[in-house]
Amino acid sequence: MPLRPTERSGRGRSETRRRPVRFLLSHLCCSCSSRRRTNTRPRRREGTEMEIARSAAGVTCSKKHQRIYADWFALADPDGDGRVTGADATSFFAMSGLSRADLKQVWAIADTKRQGYLGFAEFVIAMQLVSLAQAGNEITQDSLISEDLSTVDLPVMEGVDELVAKSKAVVKRVHPDDNGTPQVQAPSIYHWFGSKSAQKKQMPLTAVTSVIDGLKKLYVEKLKPLEAAYRFNDFASPLLTSSDFDSKPMVMLLGQYSTGKTTFIKHLLKTSYPGAHVGPEPTTDRFVVVMSGPDGRTVPGNTIAVQADMPFTGLTKFGGAFLSKFECSQMPHPLLEHITFVDTPGVLSGEKQRTQRSYDFTGVTSWFAAKCDLILLLFDPHKLDISDEFKRVISSLRGHDDKIRVVLNKADQVDTQQLMRVYGALMWSLGKVLNTPEVSRVYIGSFNDKPVNDSAVGPIGKDLFEKEQDDLLCDLKDIPKKACDRRVNEFVKRARAAKIHAYIIGHLKKEMPAMMGKAKAQQRLIDNLEDEFAKVQREHHLPAGDFPEVEHFKEVLGAYSIDKFEKLKPKMVQAVDDMLAYDIPELLKNFRNPYE
Repeated sequence: MPLRPTERSGRGRSETRRRPVRFLLSHLCCSCSSRRRTNTRPRRREGTEMEIARSAAGVTCSKKHQRIYADWFALADPDGDGRVTGADATSFFAMSGLSRADLKQVWAIADTKRQGYLGFAEFVIAMQLVSLAQAGNEITQDSLISEDLSTVDLPVMEGVDELVAKSKAVVKRVHPDDNGTPQVQAPSIYHWFGSKSAQKKQMPLTAVTSVIDGLKKLYVEKLKPLEAAYRFNDFASPLLTSSDFDSKPMVMLLGQYSTGKTTFIKHLLKTSYPGAHVGPEPTTDRFVVVMSGPDGRTVPGNTIAVQADMPFTGLTKFGGAFLSKFECSQMPHPLLEHITFVDTPGVLSGEKQRTQRSYDFTGVTSWFAAKCDLILLLFDPHKLDISDEFKRVISSLRGHDDKIRVVLNKADQVDTQQLMRVYGALMWSLGKVLNTPEVSRVYIGSFNDKPVNDSAVGPIGKDLFEKEQDDLLCDLKDIPKKACDRRVNEFVKRARAAKIHAYIIGHLKKEMPAMMGKAKAQQRLIDNLEDEFAKVQREHHLPAGDFPEVEHFKEVLGAYSIDKFEKLKPKMVQAVDDMLAYDIPELLKNFRNPYE
């Protein structure tokens, strides 16, 4: 019979208006009064148990409801991998009796990251939304904020009691409690990156349970062989690892010293982080990755760069000089569970830029730019000049224009009239550096914990700052939601770049003589590389904008013997073409909203 307990938590709805940063956190994570974990007793459904244990701390409901939801989650996840896919959900959610349109909205809100599946925390949110819909409430994205989800009743699911009873008769369930965390082996898909025998197993694309897992499979089977054959990792980007796919979205902050980069991160976190230094002088002299961790500590760069579960192994190519100026700051924080921040040294200006750094600063920023989901360029009203180094850094962001946001920080240090002039001067300076016809989005404000200087900006300026801060926070809020789409976008860009790279290397190899004069022929090809690019473009009908930078390609190519490269293998290129034309669209189709 239908199940709808009438007990409700004693907590009422909060009428307190959230501050802007709390507004950001409320969209990214759910609060919980205690952390609950699963026991380490023997079990058969390890994937489900791991997902429940990991997500229990992020679920807003009573312990009793959580145990019931755990049973329902195991029922909706028949293969026990800890993921309720669209196919699993359609049969289970049908027991709610809701219309297809309502269930479509429920799925769209619960699967905010568009991963194509629901974990335990997302499953609980979906069930709470179903309950609200059954009560006659309109289901919107704001339902997660306006409603106190801890007081929501269990939804009515026809026949679920009988199915749970049958399931318990076969498998002894283990509920979240306080006795530790189970040790669970990683899914087999993670071993593709380290086991050659596993790579040979052709697993059908329909067998994967998420978009990210599908991208991993396609990379290992189709794209990685092409990259390795033509040394794409030496010319453009290192070979990808599993951690590159699974890493949290990253936001990088760039700007001259004392433009408020570190303070901006502290403002969002509402606290300092380990190793943070703030001052008018260039205090941050290293790249600092601020990410979630079990406790507050700093990890040296050499240590973090060799950890396989971290997406920073590619930084080893910049050498020990850089790794000594790189560190990871870890701390437990709800915002860092969804976003990782990259704090950078202040870009040198004036006389300081003549002092050579001991590592390739521009190369490092370019590496992080490829990994990041958002790049914030911070400016100070009193530091609008763009130095030669800053210009090189901005130029290195070529190809990532859609990620760039400009922030005019500390804007309350000037009055309204001066602010108008500063804004105009900033746009003029950026127009000379950013070679795009579009106008860059500039956020104006004072992003720190101090109150706005009303005497300088007045009531109009204060209202402007609040609106600009809300807009920027909304931009940050959307990052986790768009993380999966961003992964697909970056993967497609990489595949196209790798294919063009293979065409270039194959063309240069073909132009080399068979016997004599190889050294002269190679030098001639390198000197006329731009013309060779044009030949490849015409021969294969490729867009000119997708070709690599000529000077950088020359520099790397000079260290190789073109004659040693492999000839172009059409089957490899065709495999990548098929992946772009058929496999990726099919993957996205399989994991779209099941009610569309």
